[in-house]
Amino acid sequence: MSLRALLLLIIGAAIVAFIGVNWGAMTTPTDLNLIFTEIRAPLGLVLLGLMALLSAVFVGLIAYTQGTVLMETRRHAKELSAQRELADKAEASRFTDLRAHLDREVTRLTETIASNTRETLSRVDRAEMGLRDRPVDQEVGRLVQAVENHNRDLHARVDRLEMGLRDGLAGYVPAPASVRPAIAGTPVPSAEQVDDDPIGTAVPR
Repeated sequence: MSLRALLLLIIGAAIVAFIGVNWGAMTTPTDLNLIFTEIRAPLGLVLLGLMALLSAVFVGLIAYTQGTVLMETRRHAKELSAQRELADKAEASRFTDLRAHLDREVTRLTETIASNTRETLSRVDRAEMGLRDRPVDQEVGRLVQAVENHNRDLHARVDRLEMGLRDGLAGYVPAPASVRPAIAGTPVPSAEQVDDDPIGTAVPR
């Protein structure tokens, strides 16, 4: 039991006790002036009836006020529920639009990635086919062959140069020692040295 209900119960019990104690005085008839006329009735009972009427009117007003507040609360609750439903629908619509947009973007990105992947694979395939058409061993063999040809050409040129030098020096006869001028400080070769060195390499220069 709440404190308010307990307080009302105590007040009601006090009023009943007061009426019970003073019941005799309350039921004593008395002349009452009603402005337009006069009647004879117990004043206590009349006042008790007026108090009961006022209490009933007060309770009725409280009930009406509470009922009005309750109806307004229910109406506001319904309006809030309707607004919440509208907001939820709008939010769901926005989420749906966002999801559709994301799905479109994901689909576009997937198609782009797939296209780039196909293009890359096609380029790799073309590169592999090009390497198969022109293998590395063939290129290396071609380079080796070119180097060997160049070496043979150089050897042939060196051989021709040596043969030319030999042919040019074959008929060379060195001059006698008496004809060649002697250089100061240089020994004159003997006849045996001249015979052993027909080319004249023993002659100091």
